[in-house]
Amino acid sequence: MTAKTRKPLILISNDDGITAPGIATLVRVMRRIGEVVVVAPNSPQSGMGHAITIGSSLRLDPSTAFPGLEAYECSGTPADCVKLAKHHVLKDRHPDLVVSGINHGSNASVNVLYSGTMSAAIEAAIEGLPAIGFSLCEYGHDADFSHVEEWIEHIVRQALENGIPAGTALNVNIPKKSAHEIKGVRLCRQARAKWEEKFDLRYDPYKRPYYWLIGSFVNLDQGEDTDEWALAHNYISIVPCQFDLTAQHGLSEMNENWTLSLKPEKAGKAKKS
Repeated sequence: MTAKTRKPLILISNDDGITAPGIATLVRVMRRIGEVVVVAPNSPQSGMGHAITIGSSLRLDPSTAFPGLEAYECSGTPADCVKLAKHHVLKDRHPDLVVSGINHGSNASVNVLYSGTMSAAIEAAIEGLPAIGFSLCEYGHDADFSHVEEWIEHIVRQALENGIPAGTALNVNIPKKSAHEIKGVRLCRQARAKWEEKFDLRYDPYKRPYYWLIGSFVNLDQGEDTDEWALAHNYISIVPCQFDLTAQHGLSEMNENWTLSLKPEKAGKAKKS
């Protein structure tokens, strides 16, 4: 097979585990596009962020979850899965794209920081691989993915044809199925939002106290160019994300106001004068 006719090599991972309905949908769509390899956690890893396994062993076992595909289940985190896939499973094969998901639940706004789905995509970007994380804004295990396939295929084909900027992973969130059809796709910025959290004190059958994290999501951003606005108005949101967390505005402000080039005692005198 020549380079012109070679199917793109697509690596798939997720954070809900290799048996989740979301990854099954993603695999089905990617098989229409290219050669697929799956490396995913053997159990749910939601909310793991960009954790990696350094204090215990990692296990990687062949999986029969997807007949006819090269697939593996990993005992580690989503980031571990991508690392093992690149350095051990694929070895000298270079994936044309890494896709993660489809996550059960939104990863828009600040949720991207906690997301195992996006950590797999961002780990790929760190490794120099183009990557996309897909999430559906419906949390149930029985979430309906029937309306997402054509949109995901469209976005992935666009990424393969036009490329993804270096050092960037795309955070794609899709509205849940409703009576209204999806209006389209919007490139967005991440909304300024947060979780207002509480820890609910509870007691086990032996009267020992424990805590359960609860809270509500609060959108503090009224902009119409954000991922939260797009999702609320039935658009798919795409936010280009980077692993360079440097706050450029903070860097400029601190360079202007802080005195760090002098020794501490000289800096103090400079401030007084």
